Amino acid sequence: MADSLRSTGSSTGTTGKLAAAPARAAEALRSYRLIAGMWLRASLAYRTSFWLTTVGNGVTSVLDFVVIAVIFLHTPSLGGWTLPQVAFLYGTSGLTLGLADLLVGSLDQLGQRVRDGSVDVVLIRPAAALAQLSADRFALRRIGRVAQAAAVLAWALVQLRLDWTLPKLLVMVALVVCGTVIFSSVFVSGAAFQFFATDAAEVQNSVTYGGATMLQYPPTVFARDLVRGAVYGVPLAFVNWLPALYLLGVKDTLGLPGWFRFASPLAAALCATAAGLAWRAGLRAYRSTGS
Repeated sequence: MADSLRSTGSSTGTTGKLAAAPARAAEALRSYRLIAGMWLRASLAYRTSFWLTTVGNGVTSVLDFVVIAVIFLHTPSLGGWTLPQVAFLYGTSGLTLGLADLLVGSLDQLGQRVRDGSVDVVLIRPAAALAQLSADRFALRRIGRVAQAAAVLAWALVQLRLDWTLPKLLVMVALVVCGTVIFSSVFVSGAAFQFFATDAAEVQNSVTYGGATMLQYPPTVFARDLVRGAVYGVPLAFVNWLPALYLLGVKDTLGLPGWFRFASPLAAALCATAAGLAWRAGLRAYRSTGS
């Protein structure tokens, strides 16, 4: 009888947690919106500084594409990819990373917050810690990177003259959404790692910003082991490499299963789940500064 009551109580508790999950998610989004809005109003208080910084970020990002364009002054293709095709990779990589950086980029400073003990302040507030830390110091000026990448992507699409069909439109939308989720998950996972190794910000940056730089170039210019790591390890290849094979009609020389081209939603879901578990483990392991 006691076992039956415990089983019933456990089942009821699990059901209650599942039912409360949407409410907790909505409250976390509300907290994020309020904190981000506060920082947005603060940044717009000095509009000249805001616009100068935003434009500066965009102009600085242009230099990355200039390097790629210079390469094509000396060769008609790079790893079998033309300039518009590589521009497509550049635009999608920069756009998805830029959106993720805009939304949760503040998490890369978590190690500093662990060292100075300010995470304690976050944990005693009646709001989700992840929402608070993601929205902290929300910087709309990062939109400059997004706008520059979107401009390059638009130019690439005009030059490519793709024959758009409904499946291609869906894959393109999924590329942007899922790519943003994948990069955001890497930001969250890297932040969770900083609960254990507080000086690991550069390790995180090597995967996020370094990974985005890698995705700007065709996979055919990299060693096969590196490409496999981007498929089966940290699945950054699902951000744009694999969907681009379908969208651009490029022959797959990597020998990967054909359905991988459409697996970005699955990769994004797995990354988000892994990031959530890593974040919970990091929070549970947090023991303040010890001072």
